[in-house]
Amino acid sequence: MRLPLFAFGLLLATQVFAATPEETVAKAMATLAPNVKVDAVQESVIPGFYEAIAGGQFIYVSKDGRYVIDGSAYDVANKHDLTAGSRAKARKIALEKVGPEKRIVFAPQAPVASKHTVTVFTDVDCPFCRRFHEQIAQYNAKGITVDYLFYPLSIHPGADKKAEAVWCSKDRANAFTAAMSGADPGSATCPNPVPELTKLAQSLGINGTPTILAPDGTQIPPQIATSPDQLAAELDRLAAASAAKN
Repeated sequence: MRLPLFAFGLLLATQVFAATPEETVAKAMATLAPNVKVDAVQESVIPGFYEAIAGGQFIYVSKDGRYVIDGSAYDVANKHDLTAGSRAKARKIALEKVGPEKRIVFAPQAPVASKHTVTVFTDVDCPFCRRFHEQIAQYNAKGITVDYLFYPLSIHPGADKKAEAVWCSKDRANAFTAAMSGADPGSATCPNPVPELTKLAQSLGINGTPTILAPDGTQIPPQIATSPDQLAAELDRLAAASAAKN
């Protein structure tokens, strides 16, 4: 009976000391980048790897903790970005926690009904953000509601103060439009969500503005999003694809 008992002891020891996925990823990242926080870990569709979010970026860590791959993973045969779906899912989950009280909303007015909603991380001093907002009436006419979230970039000194001043205005929508046209929003201060939304954007790996996100978290390329017609068509396509999956 000694051999079976010994074998049982080895099995028990293995179960006790086997690292969890979170521990494996944390140990690997502690070696490579000790100051980077690991936010989430899950099984990857890539055999032998975990998929994780660390420092707002997606990484892949081998289950033995020896290899770390930073960036997107592709299914070559199907010409499919495997990481894009995970990124979209993470964004969708995070955005669902951002209530309307932290957004500036431009919605279609009757008789036009809202068909789609996009979330846009924006910066008052971003030229491309201003170009996007110049067409806000056209987006609304296409049945697109635009939810703005402030994300003042560090490359635009003072943009955070302008965002706060807009937020603290009596009429945020008009103040936002005026600021996007180059008007000085003033210097009003009040409790505001700008710092929180900035951290959210960074945690999602968003590093530029405007970043336009569909309801499922898919990031829409600027060359499409800056055209009201093309954006409406892309949102129709994404909605149809989502309905087909369900």
